[in-house]
Amino acid sequence: MIAHHFTVDVEEYFQVAAFEHCVSRDTWGRRESRAAKNVGTLLEFLDAHAVRATFFVLGWLAERNPELIKAIVQAGHEIASHGWDHRRVTEQTPDDFRRSVRGTKQVLEDLSGAAVLGFRAPSFSIIPGCEWALDVLIEEGYAYDSSLFPVRRPGYGYPNGQRDPHWLDRASGRLVELPPTVLRRWGVTVPAGGGAYFRILPYALTRAAFRECERRRVPGTFYIHPWELDPGQPRIAAPLLARLRHYTGLGGVVARLGRLLRDFRFTRARDTVAALAASNSRSC
Repeated sequence: MIAHHFTVDVEEYFQVAAFEHCVSRDTWGRRESRAAKNVGTLLEFLDAHAVRATFFVLGWLAERNPELIKAIVQAGHEIASHGWDHRRVTEQTPDDFRRSVRGTKQVLEDLSGAAVLGFRAPSFSIIPGCEWALDVLIEEGYAYDSSLFPVRRPGYGYPNGQRDPHWLDRASGRLVELPPTVLRRWGVTVPAGGGAYFRILPYALTRAAFRECERRRVPGTFYIHPWELDPGQPRIAAPLLARLRHYTGLGGVVARLGRLLRDFRFTRARDTVAALAASNSRSC
């Protein structure tokens, strides 16, 4: 049975891209933090279903919540990097990005006591033209990335990217890419790997996408945010479209997750990466 990847982007409800124009970073430290509570809820849920996952954590959040990192590790999950402060790659210079991924990796490794192998860009913001970020990741010791979303969407997406786990060969070395799951129907690529797509679109879409992965005998990658299990979170004064995207479907997430974890088997991203590395070694 194929083991897919269950991944979590660990960030506060006020740090999401949908609110970046109406929530200043200067106010983050003064806002109510709900990450520890929400991650705790998710950890209990995953434990009840015997699922081990990968948590992509912001360095900013980890530095302020060291016990949160330790709780994730003690529960048997993987810690990976989500960058320092949820700044899109498209808004950073290569030097800025290097400082972000280096600093986050160091903080997470110090807190977790384990090597941090994986990275996911905020808002999947490694887009065409930003491939230099992949070279930085390799140079900074990352073994895999999960940022190249093979869809075409305003603000993000890697439209011509592969949809299955694969090796990326760069001038600086090799990196495994684990793209979020999509579903292809009638020549159209539909996002189906989590987030708002999981909350708002019919569950059948997600189920069909992961079934299709299993027919190809490859693992899919699912992602969720802890705040998506928190319908009682404070409301942000934001434009209507941003509020619809963020708040729609929050009350039904737990039930949908239950269906997903009954329908499919999940594991940590690093387990697939280790298997790919072993296979590559044998073929060399």
